[in-house]
Amino acid sequence: MFRTRSTLATAAAASALAVLGTTALTVAASSAYADTPQHAVFIETNDATGNQVIAYERGWDGRLAEVARYRTGGLGGSEPGSAVDPLASQGALTYDARHHLLLAVNAGSDTLSVFTVRGARLRLEQVLSTHGEVPTSVGVARDVVYVLDASGDGAISGYRIDHQRLRAIHDSTRSLGLGNADAPFFLSAPAQVAVTPDARDVIVTTKNHNTVVTFPLGHDSRPQTPKVAASQAPVPFALSFDAAGRLLVVEASGGASSYTVSRDGTLSVISSHVANGQKAACWSVIAKGYVYVANAGSASITGYRDDHGVLSLLDPSGVTATTDAGPIDLAASSDGRFLYEEATGAGAIDEFAVNADGSLTRIGALTGFTPNNGSGIEGIAAN
Repeated sequence: MFRTRSTLATAAAASALAVLGTTALTVAASSAYADTPQHAVFIETNDATGNQVIAYERGWDGRLAEVARYRTGGLGGSEPGSAVDPLASQGALTYDARHHLLLAVNAGSDTLSVFTVRGARLRLEQVLSTHGEVPTSVGVARDVVYVLDASGDGAISGYRIDHQRLRAIHDSTRSLGLGNADAPFFLSAPAQVAVTPDARDVIVTTKNHNTVVTFPLGHDSRPQTPKVAASQAPVPFALSFDAAGRLLVVEASGGASSYTVSRDGTLSVISSHVANGQKAACWSVIAKGYVYVANAGSASITGYRDDHGVLSLLDPSGVTATTDAGPIDLAASSDGRFLYEEATGAGAIDEFAVNADGSLTRIGALTGFTPNNGSGIEGIAAN
């Protein structure tokens, strides 16, 4: 949902003032920090009238139980033409384990919310301008954060983490030059921004522009001249990094590719479009060294082996697990034992155990969300 700048500014400011300090909407009786559960999963409601993060405690068996809801101080949004994935992106909600921060985009009010995290408990610390319009993705590594704005040409803007607070990096906004409309059709908008694990580069996928754009960062973490690489297959979408820092790109045309990222930001192909035979492969997560891809058009998850960057299918069929309708964003627990996936076509969160051989065992689902048809939940993260 897109609004005028004056309306957005007023709504965002009013929401931020209302929520800073006490942010939980509903909290169980055991909500004191002394009783904080150690493991949690978070999702973003992406509500255009008032965005929230829902926090779930993870039990020993991987099942989730809602603990609280927290206002982000901003508004949700969507991209025209989107269906099960309103923002048509990955990384709308990102957890930073190093600083115990949860970062949430507010696409309808052009802001980024910063929460401190303690188990499943959140505290809203900041609501910041993204210096552009329609933020859809946020990436973090070490002390560097970059947010992706999807409107028009598309742009990235940077922040530095300082004592669990974000400070804007001066002169860090860079245009992607995509030439889109202010409210871009979802396939024309960029898909994700990610910061390499060494915080030397910022990488963006551009969907139907079919490019992977790398911005090397200078010593001040400001982007330098970008390097543009052609995607190995149409519609590059999700970005993730394996334990060695190799880049894994999921292509919505049904597959995944892997790359090394050189010191100057040049990408070198390791595996080129390992096809999975599924439809709308757009989201990814890594658990126990395996790469998992959600296929929205096939209601399935594909598992890949990662042998020093060489990708191969876990299952010849390309189906490692079946899901409820419209699987999009994925998250894995920090120990890799559990995987969670938003099946927004069905209004559910599917829960899986990750086995030693990479296979997935379904353990349950949270239901009752409104199925997405251009709006609804977006983004998932775990600690």
